Amino acid sequence: LSKEILEDLKTSTRYTEEELCRWYESFQRQCPDGRISRAEFEKIYGTFFPNSDPKGYARHVFRSFDTNDDGTLDFREYIIALHLTSSGKTHLKLEWAFSLFDVDRNGEVSKSEVLEIITAIFKMIPPEEQKLLPEDENSPQKRADKLWAYFKKGENG
Repeated sequence: LSKEILEDLKTSTRYTEEELCRWYESFQRQCPDGRISRAEFEKIYGTFFPNSDPKGYARHVFRSFDTNDDGTLDFREYIIALHLTSSGKTHLKLEWAFSLFDVDRNGEVSKSEVLEIITAIFKMIPPEEQKLLPEDENSPQKRADKLWAYFKKGENG
């Protein structure tokens, strides 16, 4: 782990140098080439959701973390992602959520992009749990419509 990346991660996250070094050792053991591919990331996600289909959502999460758009996550991208999703400041989490929903990366989120992400999320919810959702949120379309209405942007906003 280079000193430059270590210093950058210490200032960009809440992790100490010792924690980062431990994370790096673990990362290197699991990813000897220093990178996680999208397929590997999807496989890891699959272990957390064994009774559902997380592949679509994992693909979107991976895209949002692959900040240099090279098709892999390096250690820095991995740690930033871990920090953002577990302990990052609210405004950083909101920036990440926006990047997740901005599927085409054009700087705007459309209603169809919201539906695409909500549909991917629904594939991770077992059908018996979907049945327990409130009537106005029990399908991807209903949930996307409700979320979109919250922002008061109209159909093409």
